[in-house]
Amino acid sequence: MKVTISSLHFKTDQKLDTFIEGKVGKLANYFEQILESEVTLRLDKDSSGENKVTEIKLDVPGGDFYVKKQSKSFEESTDLAVEALKKQLIKHKEKQNKTLNI
Repeated sequence: MKVTISSLHFKTDQKLDTFIEGKVGKLANYFEQILESEVTLRLDKDSSGENKVTEIKLDVPGGDFYVKKQSKSFEESTDLAVEALKKQLIKHKEKQNKTLNI
């Protein structure tokens, strides 16, 4: 799976890129047919401190999955987004398998 990481108005360091690629790459364990993923990182104008936003879009046959999460750090928002996508992918796979078994 191809993972594309883009950040708006700032430059990410290699450590963060590696972390994100590892987390998003593990989604292939739950659904093998993921073609590519696009990760967008941005800083939001939020006075509470939870201003790190991670958006992940997965391209899979038959549609796309999209999640947007916000927290205090990019690592935390990436974790939250990957967990949400994991649930969506498991549900999609179960639905797909149920359709094939009819």
